[in-house]
Amino acid sequence: MIYFDKVTKKYGDAAALEEVTLSIAPKEFISIVGHSGAGKTTLLKLLLAEERPTNGTVFFESVDINNLPSSALHHYRRRIGMVFQDFRLIPNKTAYENIAFAMEAVGRTDDEIKSDVPYILELVNLSDKALHFPSQLSGGEKQRIAIGRAIVNQPDIIVADEPTGNLDPINAYEVVEILKKINELGTTVVITTHNKGVVDAIGKRVITIDRGRLVRDDTDGKYVL
Repeated sequence: MIYFDKVTKKYGDAAALEEVTLSIAPKEFISIVGHSGAGKTTLLKLLLAEERPTNGTVFFESVDINNLPSSALHHYRRRIGMVFQDFRLIPNKTAYENIAFAMEAVGRTDDEIKSDVPYILELVNLSDKALHFPSQLSGGEKQRIAIGRAIVNQPDIIVADEPTGNLDPINAYEVVEILKKINELGTTVVITTHNKGVVDAIGKRVITIDRGRLVRDDTDGKYVL
């Protein structure tokens, strides 16, 4: 599905990533780990085509994403659901409305929204919080709504940048369980994290980046730095 071919990204003379070659198969769950500044976020920005490689190529289904015209690039990004550490919910919209807004933005019908949003709320175990505003939700609940918003348009990939970074261990565990459930339903999941407990709980493939280089690629799901 995704292939990084000898990708280097430089900012001035400093290399954020160097000669990274990496493949991600459909339906995989991958944790990307590394110290702050290792290059994890840069890797995600290249995947989203928010940045261009200095050298090398990023492929999605054999297509060089940096050669896509703007209209096709917009379509490509719709195939990726983003989850952020700081949630990025709309404060004056309820949980239901935050998820519905993502559907409205891509032109889904009212009937589709009425059908899909309750299903997504049930999937993230928050049906009882549908009419709550973000200020009335815990950090873990906010993140689960953010995940619901990311998956409601049925993307091929969920990309989560430090999704448990602001959460206590109990809420972090709940978020991990939701992401595992989404992966089991067939969606590829890629997360970055500093949290050893999260990586070990997922128990899937772990990619370690150190100073811009891919230094480990383990299938046994252990956090090793």
